[in-house]
Amino acid sequence: MNKLLFAGLLLALPLSLAAAPQSLKLPLPAPSATPSVVAPTAAAAFAQLDPAQQRQRRSDYAAWRALPEGERERIRQAASRFAALPADQQQRLRTQFLAQDQAFREGWRLGPQLGAEFPKLHGLFGFVPPQQRDAVLAVLRQLSPAQLVQLALVAQRTPPQERDSVRSAFLTVPAAERDTWLKRQAGQ
Repeated sequence: MNKLLFAGLLLALPLSLAAAPQSLKLPLPAPSATPSVVAPTAAAAFAQLDPAQQRQRRSDYAAWRALPEGERERIRQAASRFAALPADQQQRLRTQFLAQDQAFREGWRLGPQLGAEFPKLHGLFGFVPPQQRDAVLAVLRQLSPAQLVQLALVAQRTPPQERDSVRSAFLTVPAAERDTWLKRQAGQ
């Protein structure tokens, strides 16, 4: 299997597992003549989490909802393939993912397409001002895989002191002119 594809599937999976609505698999109570306590609902289970875990779940769910449906479907498919793996292999893959730098792991919250390129795009887009975040994500999600590769070259070649101006210039380029701009900036 292609190493990049495998990494994408592996690393996109934790997003789907953490962000998709969770169902609790609780054992059913034994039948009795007296009314039993009802198993906790998802809301009750959420309420039992500490505040940091609740914030993380909310953040994960918001990231999940922000993904285009096509990306969510790719993640669901990866989750199905992951679930079919033996438990020891699942654990090994989880361990590998958790061993990665947190910035790298967070990049996968953007979905499989952007997550695969995020380590290369991080220099230019890892620290986007909050007021530019939505515009940046909208533009990045419009890019083709080839354009993302070109943008990764631009990001890697941009000195830190020029990142803000290059990012701002990129965001102002009309969609019809992006290929030309990217080729010129990437030196192609």
